[in-house]
Amino acid sequence: MSDPAPEMHPSEARDERLARLLKKARTLPPVPGVYLMKDEKGIVIYVGKAARLPDRVSSYFVPSADLGPQKSLMLDVVCDFEHLECEGEWEALLTENRLIKDIHPRFNVRLTDDKTFPYLAITQREDFPRVFITRSPAAPELKGARIFGPFTNAGALREAIQLLQRVFKFRTCKLDIIDQDPKNQHFRPCLLHAINQCTAPCAAKISRDEYRADVDRFIRFLGSKRADMLRGMREEMTQLSVDLKFEQAAAVRDQIRAIEKLDERAKRTDGWQPETEVSFIDPRKSLKSLQKSLGIDQPIRCIEGIDIAHLQGGETVGSKVCFVDGRPFKNEYRRYRIKAVDETGRANDDYSSIREVISRRYREAGSGQELYPDVILIDGGLGQLHAALEAFDQLDVKPPMVISLAKKEELIYIQQRAEPVRLPRENAGLRLCQAIRDEAHRFAQHYHHVLRRKKTMDEE
Repeated sequence: MSDPAPEMHPSEARDERLARLLKKARTLPPVPGVYLMKDEKGIVIYVGKAARLPDRVSSYFVPSADLGPQKSLMLDVVCDFEHLECEGEWEALLTENRLIKDIHPRFNVRLTDDKTFPYLAITQREDFPRVFITRSPAAPELKGARIFGPFTNAGALREAIQLLQRVFKFRTCKLDIIDQDPKNQHFRPCLLHAINQCTAPCAAKISRDEYRADVDRFIRFLGSKRADMLRGMREEMTQLSVDLKFEQAAAVRDQIRAIEKLDERAKRTDGWQPETEVSFIDPRKSLKSLQKSLGIDQPIRCIEGIDIAHLQGGETVGSKVCFVDGRPFKNEYRRYRIKAVDETGRANDDYSSIREVISRRYREAGSGQELYPDVILIDGGLGQLHAALEAFDQLDVKPPMVISLAKKEELIYIQQRAEPVRLPRENAGLRLCQAIRDEAHRFAQHYHHVLRRKKTMDEE
């Protein structure tokens, strides 16, 4: 604990007490952390987490605070607070969870009422354990799994898991992966492998033992402080080197470096394209908003956009852009020169071009040899959406969600829905879709102009 024993002021009026606590809260270090509210006997009555301690803790004690009925009652009895500094929001989340489970504060009612809260599950009976969030920890399919939780905030838990996946590279998919299955050799891994967030056991990119070692380190990480974890990993790396297992030692070394850099922002060398990121769009807010608008149960991580470009049917091209976690990922951009043309050398129409791009891009996913993105966005209206769905009907495996975004009215047409969705112009999910649509259009137009320039120079 970072603070001394609670200060007791038995004769203090309520307003004076809250003013004293507000003054103390504003002196807290401006870092992520966990705070513990205490009553006059020094008993912890509430535990919470904060991205920035002075901002969050002060919000309880300002006169205009509206905390709701439960937390308002807490203000009648809180006399002091302590805090724990953390190295990031992800650590604050895990620390909050541990403390609530150990202390059972009476005002952390969200974990004691009838609502269902998220748990972190790590399967143990699969050759390659999965890591995912569940609200049914007692489900039969989770028998023998390691369960952590409950957590108070599902969104914060998802963000923490995405962050930690960069270090331990565990899989979060639902694939049934069997060790040494010959099919694995031909499977194309998803984009999490491309952005170095999964070791791709689905495509036999890692052995069963090496993968399980990574998951074991992740489990140990969840149950210990970062410093303790790093000390143990350095000892493990040294022992692997002594045993002449240099590749495994290098893998552990890389994980150590990744843990030490957990809170750093992405760089250009990570494959992201900072120069094309739309600054006014909050990726997390946008993805959550789009998930709600589309009625999708699972969080959206990967969206691909499709567009067609041509001039009166000439030099028709298609483009596919990729956004991961709400940001453009140019390593997975693709362009297609349309092959289906008539006797004049021109493509028939946008619809046939869309069907061709869909068939060429997703044939591996359609045969079960790779995973689809979470959402596929087609530039256009209802006709373009139907053209895409006609192409998907020819494939054995269907995509989870296909939508189209019409220009001008900005209506979102969704597969298997009769009516389009009209979202407010300032809606974060709509603005993300517009950014993806515009980027697909820009990429397609660039390729179209390149081909036109080549044709013009050849003619001259």
